[in-house]
Amino acid sequence: MFRNSICRTLAVVAIVSTCLVIEAGPTFGQQIVDLTHAFDKDTIYWPTESGFELEKGPAGFTERGYFYAANRFATPEHGGTHIDAPYHFAEGGQTVDQIPVERLVGPGACVDVSQQCAVDPDYLVTIDDLKQWEKANNASLAEKMVLLRTGYAEHWPIREAYLGTSETGRSAVDHLHFPGLHPSAAEWLATARRIKAVGIDTASIDNGPSRQFQSHVNLFKHNVPAIENVASMAELPATGFRVIALPMKIAGGTGGPCRMIAVLGE
Repeated sequence: MFRNSICRTLAVVAIVSTCLVIEAGPTFGQQIVDLTHAFDKDTIYWPTESGFELEKGPAGFTERGYFYAANRFATPEHGGTHIDAPYHFAEGGQTVDQIPVERLVGPGACVDVSQQCAVDPDYLVTIDDLKQWEKANNASLAEKMVLLRTGYAEHWPIREAYLGTSETGRSAVDHLHFPGLHPSAAEWLATARRIKAVGIDTASIDNGPSRQFQSHVNLFKHNVPAIENVASMAELPATGFRVIALPMKIAGGTGGPCRMIAVLGE
């Protein structure tokens, strides 16, 4: 009798747990916004990188009557919509495969600084910008997936408008101009708010003229990953959505392509 009672109890717990998991996920009627740029010949990479290469394979009907197609691709870790793992700028930091999945899923916050960036192409998002978001939305950025909307996703894939230059190669780095996150704001997000991750719709979490990449350093020493080249955030509200940012799980990787979405209405 006692054993049967335990079995029934476990069965009920299992059913309830399953229901909770289902309710926690996207449901019909919720809007899903794709925050990922497609990978193709026009995908923007750092000027010193070669870019995305797709080698077309066989495509057609086989002698057995079914259709078959398969390609090959090659890509640097950092380019297109991708994640920067902490190891990218922090010795001993987490590699892509070591980032806890829980860190890549969570409530989102969209901090819109597009007006400031329209005036200053090298704008740096400040602590004050972040605190203003908290005040305006009566909410904290703590434990959030913080997305910084500069408006630069609207320039994709025009390199000159997006990067500040159409040049490639090492010399092009001296001509980069695009917004980023101020190093002190990066430190504040990582320590005062302990965010899950930060995303930005530019080529780097540091702005174009940066040479020390201190925002990378300040985030990654605390194992806070960054997602760069996020696609347009124009459809996102300031709050009330969930972000899912799942990268290719590259063992030992410093970064990798990332499929990122926002689920609105949560």
